[in-house]
Amino acid sequence: MPIATPEVYADMLDRAKNGSFAYPAINITSSQTVTAAIRGFAEAGSDGIIQVSTGGGEYASGSTIKDMVTGAKALAAYAEEVAKNYPVNIALHTDHCPKDKLDAFVRPLLAASAERVEAGGLPIFQSHMWDGSAVPLDENLQIAEELLAQCAAAKVILEIEVGVVGGEEDGVENEINEKLYSTPEDAIATVKALGGGEKGYYMTALTFGNVHGVYKPGNVKLRPEVLKAAQEAAAKELGLGADAKPFHLVFHGGSGSLAEEISAAVDYGVVKMNVDTDTQYAFTRPVAGYMMENYAGVLKVDGEVGNKKQYDPRAWGKVAEAAMAQRVVEACENLRSAGTHPA
Repeated sequence: MPIATPEVYADMLDRAKNGSFAYPAINITSSQTVTAAIRGFAEAGSDGIIQVSTGGGEYASGSTIKDMVTGAKALAAYAEEVAKNYPVNIALHTDHCPKDKLDAFVRPLLAASAERVEAGGLPIFQSHMWDGSAVPLDENLQIAEELLAQCAAAKVILEIEVGVVGGEEDGVENEINEKLYSTPEDAIATVKALGGGEKGYYMTALTFGNVHGVYKPGNVKLRPEVLKAAQEAAAKELGLGADAKPFHLVFHGGSGSLAEEISAAVDYGVVKMNVDTDTQYAFTRPVAGYMMENYAGVLKVDGEVGNKKQYDPRAWGKVAEAAMAQRVVEACENLRSAGTHPA
């Protein structure tokens, strides 16, 4: 199917919130990882989200070029073509973008999408993330309000972060402390600034102990009840019923989460969960195994010629693609999105 239109993407997220499931958002850095992610969603019978970080965009542009906008556009163009051959909806998203990279990443991509929409086309990316976790909340929401207006004009959904995710990702590192837990007051401030959808569609990454990186299950101390309290506070502020879930929530830093913690977060309104560390490993591990198993074939040992069929990148690339796709299927099953693509 073609890349999701703005209307299809909004419907995807609304169906997820109303149906108590969430989509894995898979970080991609190359044509191979794009294909693996989309294949995984198709095999799971789930619509899905693939996303490009600033570092991923830099890498995709060429390791000597390091132009994050060029790389992001290239990955989007590749995904747009390849997705046509798969029977699920795929949305394109840009991941964490801190303040110092807005002018070099999100704003140029938004401008390019606005130009396409004005000419009668579709936006290049269906959503962008503004990561204001490192600035004071007032400044975070002021920038979010400005970006939300620009996103709405370009038919793009905005994702914001209110709170701090611990650990490290793309060179941004935060301590693991009480700042990792968003408060009801943060939720109220968010809806006061951005409204309940009338100013534009947005997703909110509230934090409840999330940590980026690699952790064994149980090592990350999540408090999903923080999300419930935030939804209740926002609902009250907007004059909605106590059981309303006004926020479309996003779950960052999920490695090491327990199954029951993920399930509770989805029940409280999480519609998107970022998955990067686990799919990186899933992609790389079978390549390492392949190289060890075919050592003599991939290297020209003792002056021999090796085995072209074994060192052909397509040979080991296929095992990487298959393993990453299977990890995407697993993520869809964990988040209950498997089998939810509309017939």
